[in-house]
Amino acid sequence: MHLGVWSWSRQSPELQTECQNGKKGDLSNFKCGMVVGARRAGLSISQSAQLLGFSRTTISRVYKEWCEKGKTSSMRQSCGRKCLIDARGQRRMGRLNQADRRATLTKITTRYNRGMQQSICEATKHTTLRRMGYNSRRPHRVPLISTTNRKKRLQFARAHQNWTVEDWKNVAWSDESRFLLRHSNGRVRIWRKQNENMDPSCLVTTVQAGGGGVMVWGMFSWHTLGPLVPIGHRLNATGYLSIVSDHVHPFMTTMYPSSDGYFQQDNAPCHKARIISNWFLEHDNEFTVLKWPPQSPDLNPIELWDVVERELCALDVHPTNFHQLQDAILSIWANISKECF
Repeated sequence: MHLGVWSWSRQSPELQTECQNGKKGDLSNFKCGMVVGARRAGLSISQSAQLLGFSRTTISRVYKEWCEKGKTSSMRQSCGRKCLIDARGQRRMGRLNQADRRATLTKITTRYNRGMQQSICEATKHTTLRRMGYNSRRPHRVPLISTTNRKKRLQFARAHQNWTVEDWKNVAWSDESRFLLRHSNGRVRIWRKQNENMDPSCLVTTVQAGGGGVMVWGMFSWHTLGPLVPIGHRLNATGYLSIVSDHVHPFMTTMYPSSDGYFQQDNAPCHKARIISNWFLEHDNEFTVLKWPPQSPDLNPIELWDVVERELCALDVHPTNFHQLQDAILSIWANISKECF
């Protein structure tokens, strides 16, 4: 069969797939032979490339190797420009990146070129970093934790790493939370036309400081949902002492009559006041205060506040004053299922 009249429809399925998807690997000896046959039949480089579906560079290289060396095997690995950064250079580049994660591409390139016989450009640096698995990303924002607090958090983790589920069942969790009267929980999306951006029905109104809100204190354990106490003012040591004596004490003595219960509280200033510490010392024979690490991670499961927030947003009629908001929060808290907490 003459190559000059060979049509696309008569190519092999394998060659059609390679021509459609582009070259993915080395050419086989058979395909190299077709390149040589096309050139010997008098076709130009462009005609051979169009006929076989290979690039003009491939056609030229394969035919040149056949003419000079008499071979039709592919040596694509040895083609192209030699990489300027070898394995040793990649290790050097990795050390520079780890030494200064925030360095720009220009700074990293400049530091790399110091003391090197052959300099590289920023494009080569960027390509090498991508090949090594590095990508430019925005860092996650986390609270600044001091070295002392890191040690205390680690001590807490090591002291409780062997606690079982049964041990954690003896812990009563507590926390405070504030619910705003007018608060948009997360992003709000609406359906509107292009010219309706200032239509009153398409706006979300805001009020300074959320229009005020209601603060509550609550506690619960594995066994039961504890009380939820509204706080009518800013919580101080005196107000917290009344909560502890009126709500924490009866809850702990009722749920843990064997004095094996632990009461958890965070390190808020009112929790660590002297009168609060003295009160707990007087009742240390009835329950134990769990020593909580500073700047603790989200270990407290009383983040039931998110459940309350979602239920508030799902109400058909939203509260319009503080009394309605407080009643709604108390009602939602009382109806939290046991499976939930």
